[in-house]
Amino acid sequence: MRKIRVLVVDDSMFMRRMISDLLSQDAAIEVVGTARNGQEGLEKARALKPDVITLDVEMPVMDGVTMLQKLMQEQPTPVLMLSSLTTEGAEITLKCLELGAVDFITKPSGSISLDIYKISSQIIEKVKAAAQARVAATSVPTQATAVVSPARAVIARRGGDAPLVVIGASTGGPRALSVVMSSLPADLEAKILLIQHMPEGFTRSLAERLDRNSPFIVREAQGDEVLEPGVAFLAQGGKHLKVERGGRLVLTQDPPVHGVRPAVDVALLSIAQNYPGKVVVAILTGMGSDGAAGVRALYAKGAYTIAEDESTCVVFGMPRAAIQTGCVKRVVPLDQVAQAITEGVKELCSSSRAA
Repeated sequence: MRKIRVLVVDDSMFMRRMISDLLSQDAAIEVVGTARNGQEGLEKARALKPDVITLDVEMPVMDGVTMLQKLMQEQPTPVLMLSSLTTEGAEITLKCLELGAVDFITKPSGSISLDIYKISSQIIEKVKAAAQARVAATSVPTQATAVVSPARAVIARRGGDAPLVVIGASTGGPRALSVVMSSLPADLEAKILLIQHMPEGFTRSLAERLDRNSPFIVREAQGDEVLEPGVAFLAQGGKHLKVERGGRLVLTQDPPVHGVRPAVDVALLSIAQNYPGKVVVAILTGMGSDGAAGVRALYAKGAYTIAEDESTCVVFGMPRAAIQTGCVKRVVPLDQVAQAITEGVKELCSSSRAA
């Protein structure tokens, strides 16, 4: 069996050595090279053509963001960013995900993490997932124009009986969510819940980025809010999000499900149990099977279910698992998900009026 060939790019000799040693412990991985900065990283990427690159952000000569931009334009390769858990670090990490990075790894204690061995299993798991990812050449994103939310008009027009749209995603999700949320029509009569696998400290920045590019208000859920039309609540990183009776949101520190927190299934199953209204569910790119159980439960209650097509998924794990339940009504590429959601909302509203 061919090994996963990895290039490690970091300006710290200690970090290059530690990451290389950690990865080399797994028989399925081979570290084929290391680089001290982005310029050297690009040169080695061209020469070695690795399957996966681990990439630090802050480096001399050429930083990780610049290297990522150049790499994704000329030689698309699955990249894992090494990120610091700070507000600035979260912003830069999200920018890198928009530029085409597959995923990120949070350093446990700053740029030189002497205790990085504590997350060795996470690094190995993410490298293996990245090796299966589908990446494509990207251009530099243009600055999006702020969109004025019609939230209050929607509330006044439809009120509390507007359908609930739930979108779940994992690997490749931040970029996919941006595509979907920016493409939804401004007059869509819906409440929205977003569940993205992400650790604590990153979802506030993601909510702010989505808010700037969406016709909906996007907020990081704090718990005790109530679902409302025109507003999208993003599950807080590191906590499960449940919907209780009356559409009230609750955050919990219950154990991870499918190895993640927040988990899509936790949210969907709580909706199936507690929410009596119409529901549209969309499962986007991601590793694993999170969301499949929730899709099955909600489909049985009449939900309109959607999965992203394999052709546009970074990792076709979660959508595949949902489709395999036999409970997915629509399978569409990413650029058609917003349209499918809109059609689902209209269909549910029409059936509700007819009833």
